[in-house]
Amino acid sequence: MPDDLTPTAPHPSPGVVADLAPEGELRASINLGNPVLAQGTPGEPAGVTVDLSRELARRLGVPLRLVCFDAARKSLEALTTGAADVGYLAVDPGRATDVAFSRPYAVIEGVYAVADDSPITAVDQVDREGVRVGVKEGSAYDLHLSRTLTAATIVRGSDGTDVFVAEALDVAAGIRQPVTEFARAHGGVRVLPGRFMQIEQAVGVSVQRDADTVAWVAAVVDELKASGFVADALERSGHPGLAAD
Repeated sequence: MPDDLTPTAPHPSPGVVADLAPEGELRASINLGNPVLAQGTPGEPAGVTVDLSRELARRLGVPLRLVCFDAARKSLEALTTGAADVGYLAVDPGRATDVAFSRPYAVIEGVYAVADDSPITAVDQVDREGVRVGVKEGSAYDLHLSRTLTAATIVRGSDGTDVFVAEALDVAAGIRQPVTEFARAHGGVRVLPGRFMQIEQAVGVSVQRDADTVAWVAAVVDELKASGFVADALERSGHPGLAAD
C-alpha cells in the first residue's frame, strides 16, 4: 500500500473516463516484440505493460481489451490511428508529435552484438564506413541510430538479430536482454561491453486526448512507480531492477 510519501493519483473524472475509453472499454496496445515489457501470446499476454493496463482499466471502471502486436511501430500506429487508447513505447523525439508520454516507468539498454572474430571490440568502433548494422524497423533504437550513426549503414528488418544473420551483417543492435539471449543461443556471437543508448519506456496516449486525461495517466504512472507496483511487476516477469527512478 502507498505510504504518506507516495503520490496518489486522483480518481478519474467522468470526462477523463469518456475521453480515454470512448468505446466503453480501455483498448491497450501491447508490444509482444519487446520481451522485457510483454511476454506470452496474443491470447494470453503477460508482463509489466499488461499489469499496467489492468490497473488503468480498474481505476477507470471499464473493461480492458488488450490489442497485441509484434513491433513497436505497429503498436504506435494503433495508438495514433485511434485503434488503441493507451500504449507502451520508448520515449523518442520522433514520436512526441503524436504521443503524449508519462514519465518513464522503466529503463532498458540498447546494445550491439558482433561475430566473435569481428575486429569491433567497443561501441564507439561501430560508426565507421563499411559497417552494416541490423536493427528492428521502427524500434526506438532504429530511430536513435538513424539520428546518430553518420558513417555506418543501417539495415532494417523484422528484428536486428534476424537481419544480422540473414544478411551476414557486421553488427546487430537491440535490447540487452534478447540480444544477450541471442548471443548465448548462437555460437560465435558476442555482445559488446557497454551500451549505445538508454531506452526510457513510458505510457503514452494520443496528443489528441484532453489535457486532463494526459495528466491523469501521468499521475497514475507516478503513483505506481513510487508504490513499487512497477518494480514488482517487472520482477514477476523475470526482469528485476529495470524500474525507473
